[in-house]
Amino acid sequence: MPPSATPIRLERVAKRYATGVLALEDASLSVAPGEFVSILGPSGCGKSTILRLLAGLDAASSGSIQAPALQAPGADTAFVFQEPTLMPWASVYENVWLPLRLAGQSRSQAIPAIDAMLEHVGLAEFRDAYPAELSGGMKMRTSIARALVTRPRLLLMDEPFAALDEVTRTRLGTDLLRWWAEQQLSLVFVTHSVFEAAYLSQRVLVMSPRPGRIVHELLVDEPAPRTAAFRLTPRYQELCRELSAALERQPG
Repeated sequence: MPPSATPIRLERVAKRYATGVLALEDASLSVAPGEFVSILGPSGCGKSTILRLLAGLDAASSGSIQAPALQAPGADTAFVFQEPTLMPWASVYENVWLPLRLAGQSRSQAIPAIDAMLEHVGLAEFRDAYPAELSGGMKMRTSIARALVTRPRLLLMDEPFAALDEVTRTRLGTDLLRWWAEQQLSLVFVTHSVFEAAYLSQRVLVMSPRPGRIVHELLVDEPAPRTAAFRLTPRYQELCRELSAALERQPG
């Protein structure tokens, strides 16, 4: 499937919640078709708010937004949250079926897509398992499979690996790069980790403390998708240092 032709863009966006909290002010960014962009910043700076705006889950207070979900609700867009948010009473198979079922596909109609996706993410042998029987990494793989089974063109991910151990996190990051390349996704990935951002992204956007806006942009000019060997290179270490310095320049 080709990348989304719909421009993904925020222009001078502000978001003030009903509580009076100004989460974003003068926030602007763009994502090219098929690009992997990470958003990096301190807690509470509005990273997740940007994802919610792109998903059509919230409306901006001012400014303009272009994204597939704003043309038609949910169109070509999938969201993966920090917690897997799986239905505990449903098997892996049934959890992955959920978005297809909501779109009107019967179980028999969905079988080919679900089987292919479970194979794709390494869960074919666990199709009948329940969330309580899965490790944290397998739960997240199920959540990602549920997002990818609809064949979205824009994938939004809100710190999906934050609760995982380092080995599982690294493995899932490498797998995510492969899935991104194979499905030609536009991907916006929120993270607190400079190491994760430098490894995964084609471009990293650093945000200021609340009210959030983009204050630094780093192009990761290395071939993608990458392998774990990239983490051992001087260029990777240089990228991590630059991102760390950009964060440290922000007021506490």
